[in-house]
Amino acid sequence: MTNRLLKNSTELPGKALRALHRQLKPCSRPKSNVAAASIVFQQPAKPIRTAMFGLSLLLMAGCATVPRDPAARAEFKANNDPIEPFNRKVFALNLTVDRVLIKPLAQGYRWALPDWIRDPIRRVLDNLNEPLVMANCILQARFKSAAITGGRFVVNTTFGAGGIADVTTGWGMPKQVGDFGQTLWSWHLPEGPYLVIPIFGSSNPRDTIGQAVDVYLDPFRYEPLNDNYPDAITTARIIVDGVDQRERNLESLDEIQRESIDYYASLRSLYRQNRAAELRGEKASTNLPPAGFYDDPGR
Repeated sequence: MTNRLLKNSTELPGKALRALHRQLKPCSRPKSNVAAASIVFQQPAKPIRTAMFGLSLLLMAGCATVPRDPAARAEFKANNDPIEPFNRKVFALNLTVDRVLIKPLAQGYRWALPDWIRDPIRRVLDNLNEPLVMANCILQARFKSAAITGGRFVVNTTFGAGGIADVTTGWGMPKQVGDFGQTLWSWHLPEGPYLVIPIFGSSNPRDTIGQAVDVYLDPFRYEPLNDNYPDAITTARIIVDGVDQRERNLESLDEIQRESIDYYASLRSLYRQNRAAELRGEKASTNLPPAGFYDDPGR
């Protein structure tokens, strides 16, 4: 019946459509308001499935193909970068943001403030971070490091004018390292694949979670909230800290970019080397690492 109607529709479109409507009418008419509501809510199902399918295609498109050659496969595994195509796109975005905004800010920061002002700013920022380092040292059961960090904060805050002067390093109390990403590592959580985060750069799922948790662990985040300054002081700290770190790496990053055949791969290697050194409790290096050095340090 339907085929006959469709065939005749070329000659009598109005009559055919009315007849088809009568054939389908008993099936499409809801018998109640509940049935009508069910039809309404069922309609978006196809668009939702289509959107989810499209998202899946985008995620699959961002994955790198595993090489078949054994040597290339070993290198692929060592890089731990299965979503490299996606990471490179984010990296290109970050380079653009750095070129038009972050690097000029860092250059202006250097031009406007001499070393004898920038260095105390860095020490104050480091001192404000000490309670967070101490908390993570406790969570990692590094109680000696926690005691050193707590002592550094008390002494530098009181005798160092809020951290402007670092008087504790000369007293045999060196600066300690501790963040929640490191805490998760001490709890044997795997690092996951290499990630490039917009604006923040190189990371991995473990460290990304750690950075988010550190924001909420920071005790100085809650004092501004009590004073009705929700995010101003915290945001200012993050911005100044980022600009200061970028200023301290102006020449080194320019040199790496100038001498690297693949700037992305060089920064990935440098990040993984330095992060592995931090997890081992070693001093991070600014030199590019040898191949295979940056495996997640096991226990």
